[in-house]
Amino acid sequence: MNYRHLYHAGNFADVLKHAVLAQIITYLKRKDQAFRVIDTHAGIGSYDLTSDEAQKTGEWREGVGRLTKAKLSPELAAFLAPWLDAVATLNPDGGVRHYPGSPKLARMLMRKQDRLTAIELHPTDANQLRSAFAGDHQVRVIELDGWLALGGHLPPKEKRGLVLVDPPFEADGEYDRMIDGLARATRRFAGGTYMLWHPIKADSPLAAFDKKLIALNRPRTLSVRLLTRDNKTAPGLNGSGLVIVNPPFTLEADLNQVLPELARLLAQGPGARSELRMLVAEL
Repeated sequence: MNYRHLYHAGNFADVLKHAVLAQIITYLKRKDQAFRVIDTHAGIGSYDLTSDEAQKTGEWREGVGRLTKAKLSPELAAFLAPWLDAVATLNPDGGVRHYPGSPKLARMLMRKQDRLTAIELHPTDANQLRSAFAGDHQVRVIELDGWLALGGHLPPKEKRGLVLVDPPFEADGEYDRMIDGLARATRRFAGGTYMLWHPIKADSPLAAFDKKLIALNRPRTLSVRLLTRDNKTAPGLNGSGLVIVNPPFTLEADLNQVLPELARLLAQGPGARSELRMLVAEL
C-alpha cells in the first residue's frame, strides 16, 4: 500500500508498457465490435511530472523525456505514434508536464462503444481516479484488490478486449500471483488479450517464471523484455518485461523490428538490449 506510481511515471518501463498498450488498443479498433479494457492496478489516471514526487526521482527524463526529443526511425515513429500522440494531446503547449497513466491512455484511445474498468486498491489513488473519470459513462472505477478482478470481472459482456495486469511488486510472490491469476482468467475469458508487466532486477526469478508460463500452455504467449543496462551487476531496476497472451497477430513482427532501437535509445549503461520470445506458440 506504500507504492505510488507518481515517483516513476513516464520512466523507461512506462514507455514500453504504454507503447505496447496503445498498439493493442489500436489493433482492437480495427473491428467495429465494442471491446473492454480492464486495468487491474490502475493508479490515478494521469501524472504531473512537475510535482515534487516526480521531480524527486526524475525517472521520466530517461523515459518519455528522451523519446519526445529523439530522432526516431520511420518504423519506431509509427509504432510509438498512438502513445506519443496521446502524450502530445495532454500537453498542447509542448513539452511533457502531464503524463497519461494506463487508464487515461486507454480512455483517450477508446471509441464511443468501448468501455474501461479501472481497478485500484490504494484508497487515496482510487478516490483520485474516481474524480478523474467522474461523469464518464464509459468508465467504471472500482476500489478493489486487482488480483480479484481476474475472477469476478471476467468475461466482460463485450466478449472481447484487453486485461492489463501491472502490480507494484511490493509484496513477495507477485510472479506466482501472475501465473495463478492468468490461469484463472484465461479459463473464464480464453479469447481475451492479456498484458502482464514485471520488473527486471538482478534477483528477479525470470527463468522460473518463464518455465511456469510455458507449463501453463496458453496459446501464443509472447515475452517482451527491454533492459537499459546489464542485469547481472547493476542494482535496482535494470529492465522491464511484458507477457502478452493472445497478442495481435502483427505485434510480434512489429516488436522484432523496433525493440533493438528502443533499447538503444533508452540505454542507461553497458548491457542494454532487448529480448523477444514466443514462449508458447499457436496450438
